[in-house]
Amino acid sequence: MPKGPQGQKRPADVIGCTVAVAKIATGEIEEQYDSTPRQPNKARGGRIGGKARAASLTPERRSEIAAAGAAARWGNEG
Repeated sequence: MPKGPQGQKRPADVIGCTVAVAKIATGEIEEQYDSTPRQPNKARGGRIGGKARAASLTPERRSEIAAAGAAARWGNEG
């Protein structure tokens, strides 16, 4: 059975899913959620890794990375 964004169970066919969503919206049924978080430590690990990477880079290399990021975002040649 397919799952929604927060792990809720949904019907596989389009009409069944539409009916279920309409019933949830009108309050006929209550949506079921999975109460366990999927990966609680993922964001914390990313923050730790970012600080460690920034500490290990030289100021020149950080500047190169920032220039490449700005060029990718804004389309500037750097």
